[in-house]
This record gives sequence, C-alpha cells and structure tokens, in this order.
Amino acid sequence: MSIATPTELQGVEVLLRPMSIGDAEAFAVAAAESREHYRFNPVPDGLADARRYIERALRQRDDGRRMPFTVVWRNRVVGSTSYSEFQPWEWSGASRMQRLNQPDAVEVGYTWLAASAQRTRCNTEAKNLLFTYAFEVWDVYRISLRTDERNARSRRAIERLGTRFEGIRRADMPGQDDVVRNSAFYSIVRDEWPEARERIRGLLAR
Repeated sequence: MSIATPTELQGVEVLLRPMSIGDAEAFAVAAAESREHYRFNPVPDGLADARRYIERALRQRDDGRRMPFTVVWRNRVVGSTSYSEFQPWEWSGASRMQRLNQPDAVEVGYTWLAASAQRTRCNTEAKNLLFTYAFEVWDVYRISLRTDERNARSRRAIERLGTRFEGIRRADMPGQDDVVRNSAFYSIVRDEWPEARERIRGLLAR
C-alpha cells in the first residue's frame, strides 16, 4: 500500500518536515540539553548515535513502516516524531470502503523533544498537526498512542490531549532499560475527534 505522504506540516510555531540524515548534528545538540527525562524514550546520545537513529528511521520509512518527522520549533530543531503502525484494513468483497492510498488507522509516536521544548506548546502543536492530517486528510478511523507503563510524565501529556485510555499491553516490546516493557495504550477515534480538536485548540490558545 502506497500512502499519500505530507511533505510538511506547518503550524504557528511548529514545523514538521521529513527527517533527513542532515539533521544528525541538530538532533545531537537538542538531545544534549538535558537527558533527565529520557529514561523511557529512545533518544540519540551524541552525533554518531544521532546518525544511527536517523538511518534506522529512514530504513523503517523505506519499508513503509514509519513516517518520521523532524520537529522544528521557533526555527530550531528540537526533536522528532512519527506516524507508524499503518493499518490498511481489508474490507469484505468489493466494498466501497476499501482504500488504496491511505490508512484506516495509524499510530503517533517516537516522540522526543529537547529539554527547552518540553512543557511548552511545542508538543501540543505538533500533535495537533499530526492528528489533524490523519483525521482530516487521511480520514482515519483511529489514532493510537502508546508509552511505557511506568512513564507517568508521558502518560499525563497524552491524556491532556483528550485521548481515551485503552489499557495495558503486557510484554509489549523491549524497554529502554533492558526490561520487557508493558505499554499503556491510548486512542482517539473519528467520532471523538471534534471534541478532542476543540480541547487541543483550547490548550494552544492559553
């Protein structure tokens, strides 16, 4: 399935543009501001690691498994975020619901931000751009988000966007601290998007 790809997503203070290997140095600088809150997140550490991080993301992009973006906030690279877990559903028979170039559901994740961009409008605006494109251009039925069950900070950030907690998936994936991680799953479905959109707009208007 070939998914129609946004070239850039532009907000008021945030620009999401396709990740490139040329972002490695900026990623290394952004991640080095402070690593206090990166315990549960795969965040590059140093220039060589930033290059490996980007190369992996681009391989996943080429395999059709991820759509990675560089987060630019106030004209400065401050991190990254992605679409992933694209789900093109197989509808029965010759259903008119069958899609050819857009997913029925998608996940938003792989998000990390420099310390100076945390607890600002940056993450909220970035999520608003991703959610809006997924719901209003791709017309998806569901957006999912997940985080380490232990990551209370990340869970609060997800919950304030108007998502619904779905539950804990046990033994979901490797954790950053070499344990088998349980993941907390959240979602917004299409019918909930108008209310969530107003909630997010309210947060951005503060």
